[in-house]
Formats: sequence, C-alpha cells, structure tokens
Amino acid sequence: MKTKLRKIIRFMDTADLFFAVFDENDILVYANQCYRDAFFLTADEYPWWGEMMRRNHRERRGTVVATDDFESWLKGTLSRRGKVPFRAFETDVHDGRWLWMTESVDEDGWMICIASDITALRAQGRSLRQERDQALRRSLTDDLTGIANRRFVMERLADMLSRGTAFTLQKPGCFAILDLDNFKQVNDRFGHFAGDRLLIDFAREISALVRRTDCFGRLGGEEFGLVLPATSGEEAAVIVNRMLEQIRAMRPFPEHPDFSYSCSAGVAPVVPGEEQTELYARADLALYRAKREGKNRACIADQ
Repeated sequence: MKTKLRKIIRFMDTADLFFAVFDENDILVYANQCYRDAFFLTADEYPWWGEMMRRNHRERRGTVVATDDFESWLKGTLSRRGKVPFRAFETDVHDGRWLWMTESVDEDGWMICIASDITALRAQGRSLRQERDQALRRSLTDDLTGIANRRFVMERLADMLSRGTAFTLQKPGCFAILDLDNFKQVNDRFGHFAGDRLLIDFAREISALVRRTDCFGRLGGEEFGLVLPATSGEEAAVIVNRMLEQIRAMRPFPEHPDFSYSCSAGVAPVVPGEEQTELYARADLALYRAKREGKNRACIADQ
C-alpha cells in the first residue's frame, strides 16, 4: 500500500496539473510542484489558504483578485469557500494563464483542488468573464458584513435538504437562526453607525468559529443563518452555545469598554422529508422561544 501511495504522489508531482489538498481548517496539506510554482510556495511551506492569497495579492502574483479591498474580498470568499461538495470555476493568474479549477470537499471538510491550464482554448473574452465572476460574487455577499448573504445561505440549506442522508443516516443536519438581543437599543443609544459596527463585529467573530462544512451568513437586519450539514441536534447545540459564549465575552466598542452584548438562537434538526420552509419555520419558533425565555440562550426546535 505504501508503495502504491508513493507512486501516486510521484505521479501527481510530475503531472501537468495543479493539485493541492487542504484540511478542514484550510491549511495546505499537500501541493504538487505545478501548484507550488503557480502560487509561489516553497517546498516546505504549508500555509493557510487565506494567507497564501493575501501574500500573493500583495505581491501582484498568483490569482488575479480584482478588488480595491482585499480583506473584504477574503472575508466574503471564506464565508462561501468549501460550502458545497463540488465546485468548478474559471480563474486567472497574473502571468496571463487561464485555469479551470475544481474543488471537491468531503464530509470532514478536507478539500482537493485540481486545475488545468486552458489558456489556449478560450483566450478571448477574459475581461467579460472576470466582470461576470465579480457580479456573481457580489450577488452572494452581504454588502454590510462582507459574509455570505441570505441567497447563498438558502441555497446551502436547499443543498443540505436535497442531499438528505447522503453523508450519514444518523445526522441529516441542522439549521440555526441567530439574532442579536436588544439590537434596537444599541441603535437608539449609540446610533445606527454603531449598530452597523456591531453587526460587522458579530459576523467576524462567528465566522471564525464556523466549520469548513457549515455555512454562516446574514439573513437580514440583525438575523443570521447557520447551516450545519451532517450534524445532530446535540452537536449543533454545543456549537451554537460556544458561539453565544464567545459573543458574551466580546467588548466591541473601545470607546465604551463596559458595553457587552448577546444573541439568541433557534436550532432545528432536519426531519426527513421536510420542506425548506418548514425547517426554517421550526428554527424561527425555537428562536422565538429563546427570546421569550430570557434571551442570551439557544433553544432546540420540537420535532
């Protein structure tokens, strides 16, 4: 078996393909020489994907990222990256090549990236494709927080329901709605600009706790959605309560060091055969119960 594995790795090292594997934390585990050359990685580098992209953008090399605000682009991209089992897309690199890239994600959040150089196939229309890709990203990104928007979250929710028990029979998945507590009072006390800052802070803190296989985005106002595939109700409760604990510890306004805030959550495990609207409604009812019982807590929906 080890001999076969060595042969496979040797083949990938010499193949005229871009090949890389990232773990559930988006840390590079393996990359062949073709991939390392394209993205300027030395033989002993195994960086976080976001840092690799940040460094290459700063040096104007690797992937072309057409934006004046790279950090906002990165935040939005990370909120969508690896959230579907398979994705194929076009990407341009600064040396003029055009790549066709695929991303395959397993149930543990590990990702295999394979790309091929197709510059010679369709050299024309590159600027038009780039404009189209930028428009698509904007359509899936929340303007204020920079994370995934309602459309993207609902698409991932539909994906989870359509897959049904594809990942595991015991864990069909969960959907959670998180809502900031007493948000109107923040606006009334500090102003709407402070309210926007709080939403941005909340999105950043929660995004850092989201697993590769999960999807977190803004549904609207102070309400956020969390799709948790292949997750039991008990596991979802642990994850969401960890998020609520993190928010309770935050002090988002340096000019108001005593200010803290909280959020409430409703968690609904998937019922086999359930429609998306039904699952959403049960999560919403569980959120309402959490608010009614004193806020700053998570409630599990009835099944």
